[in-house]
Amino acid sequence: MKKYKIETIVGIFVVIGLISIGYMTVRLGNVSFFGDNTYKLTARFNSVTGLRIGHQVDIFGIQVGRISRIEMDQESQRAVVEMRIKRGIKIYDDAIASIKTEGLLGDSYLSIDPGGAGDLLEDGGVITETQSPVDIIELISKYAFGDVKK
Repeated sequence: MKKYKIETIVGIFVVIGLISIGYMTVRLGNVSFFGDNTYKLTARFNSVTGLRIGHQVDIFGIQVGRISRIEMDQESQRAVVEMRIKRGIKIYDDAIASIKTEGLLGDSYLSIDPGGAGDLLEDGGVITETQSPVDIIELISKYAFGDVKK
């Protein structure tokens, strides 16, 4: 009888552990089983240096979405960034998307100034005003080798 009690307790812990691992996998992997509560926006950049799929999209320093796809448009020779934005977040067609870096050597992320004077962007909308990231290495080399104009 004592043997079955120990096996039952171990079995309960194993089941709880498996449920916990499954929950964390879904939670950290940003997987949604009950419908998608986001909408898609795209933006075109001259350079997306440091930006990766899964990096965050911020408005006013608050995370409102994630980068879902990055590809190159062969016709316009620009990088196309697709992002998923939480529903309920209003972004207008005069919005500005810019690639920023967290600190001096941190990860890149996409920052959006949502605008407000134009029409609302719907699912599949395009942000036309973009700013590519600043190349810190290039700025440092210009300063170090005297290429900076005063």
